[in-house]
Amino acid sequence: MPKIINIKINNKKIKAKEAQTVLGVAYFNGIKIPNLCFHPDTCSKANCRVCVVEIKGKRGLPVSCATKIEEGMEISTNSPQVKKARKMNLELIFAEHVEKCPTCVLNKTCQLLKYAKEYKLSITRFKDRKNKRKIYKFGNAVEIDGSQCIDCRNCIDMCNKQSANFLTLKDKGYKTEIVPVEDGEHDCVYCGQCAVHCPVASAQEQMHVKEVEKSLNQKNKVLIAQIAPSIRSSIGEIFNLPYGKIVTGQLVASLKKLNFDYVFDVNFGADVTTVVEAQELAERLKKKTAGPLPMFTSCCPGWVRFVEFYYPEFIPNLTTARSPHIHSAGVIKTYFAEKMKINPKDIVVVSIMPCTAKKFESSRKELMIGGNNLVDYVLTTRELGFLLGKNRINLAKIKSIEADNPLGTHSGAAAIYGASGGVMESALRSACAILDKGNLKCINFKAVRGDKEIKTAEIKFGKKKLKVAVVNGLGNARKILEELKKDPKKYNYIEVMACPGGCIGGGGQPIPSTPLQRKKRAESLYQIDAKKKIRTAHENPVVQEVMKWLDKNKHLKHKVLHTSFKQVKKPEALKTGQQQCKK
Repeated sequence: MPKIINIKINNKKIKAKEAQTVLGVAYFNGIKIPNLCFHPDTCSKANCRVCVVEIKGKRGLPVSCATKIEEGMEISTNSPQVKKARKMNLELIFAEHVEKCPTCVLNKTCQLLKYAKEYKLSITRFKDRKNKRKIYKFGNAVEIDGSQCIDCRNCIDMCNKQSANFLTLKDKGYKTEIVPVEDGEHDCVYCGQCAVHCPVASAQEQMHVKEVEKSLNQKNKVLIAQIAPSIRSSIGEIFNLPYGKIVTGQLVASLKKLNFDYVFDVNFGADVTTVVEAQELAERLKKKTAGPLPMFTSCCPGWVRFVEFYYPEFIPNLTTARSPHIHSAGVIKTYFAEKMKINPKDIVVVSIMPCTAKKFESSRKELMIGGNNLVDYVLTTRELGFLLGKNRINLAKIKSIEADNPLGTHSGAAAIYGASGGVMESALRSACAILDKGNLKCINFKAVRGDKEIKTAEIKFGKKKLKVAVVNGLGNARKILEELKKDPKKYNYIEVMACPGGCIGGGGQPIPSTPLQRKKRAESLYQIDAKKKIRTAHENPVVQEVMKWLDKNKHLKHKVLHTSFKQVKKPEALKTGQQQCKK
């Protein structure tokens, strides 16, 4: 048992477990200590020095993120000396950060601006040191603007944790710069974990806001927004709502107010994905010729990119099912277009995603139909928050409305797609029904739920046993792939999500995105599932109707439902994955 230590923070008596940091103890006791570089997903580096505190009997002002508590410690988080030092440190940080506030995705939620007001900073006291730094663009998904970087190095930590090891340091002192590794052996997988862990939007998504705004003003186009499963439990945080607050109706109403003609739910697309994937899993289990085992999920484009570049030998293991927003967009530009008598070329589909890699995915040639992209633009959760703020739309106060039908209908299985294990559980519900001749005895597969980085289970249905694994985080995916090289038959089915906790921790989600926030977001999605009358994807009546339509339109069926993948060669990655331009 850990030893209990007695300390005082701002004269408040606190009991805490040994080996904890001052910042950690303060955080869990509701005492706020300003900080920028600290994040529970990364190691403490004490770079920003905003979290300094005063400790009785000790010289200097130690940083609370790296100072371990000791018995009898008396800590002041806001003494005159601390305030003075903190103000100086913040003004020095502003010298590292070129302000681009009007166009910054964090302009309504920026901690740095918040501290500037709180401490009455002179943000121009010191001359900007980085106004000539480069912007590094990775594909069409993420970028790092060196002129905004404050050297917290969270991006490097997360890139290494993701096992991409694509970012590194160049030079020292105030000349320090974050740059891509250009050796041809490493490449960006577009997961955006650098962006969601950057406190000042130096690492960020490549924004599509301007393009969407332009489309919204085109009267000859039909504008359709579609909402990803996890968005409804995360975007509320941008508007100061509690973690995990479900705001589906408010989201729909907000998008309508922006002038979208229709708002659909990607949960419908998730049901399509589940049906296609479950059928493919059942086929692979029955026939060796249907595809190799274990079968991998492929709805996470960051994971797909990781396989295509780092582990191409496992490409055949990826399910050929398209991802939910691509499935629903395909249905919109075929089935829906025909039903509503709209020319598909007049439809503009905007996906609201928790993910930066979806920007890359939406432009893949393999996903086109008739030479046209199915998803025209992707906005991250943060981008939509920015766009709503720009148009003075307060999502927290707007009256809820329902998503448009027919593509707003979904099962409970679709709702959980945003959490790690959700895709697996959704597919198991339908695959078990297929393999056990419709006799689905179990609806809740709790063994695959939770935020554990690697989960394994043996699923029994009828006389069959299915060995499964659920992985979140690409560093953990590498462990599983290396394990499979030694024992290829260890699993039958594997779900991999690139981001911590799955899409709820995606690279486009609100900042910060901590383990506590991710847990609350996931819990809300499971609550939606539990309350649904229909909890299996194959029982969704609209999915059944669309599948019948596709059976009649056989020339479209494979194009709408399936895709393919290919190896990304390393010399090619050097040309396409890394683009540089001067500010």
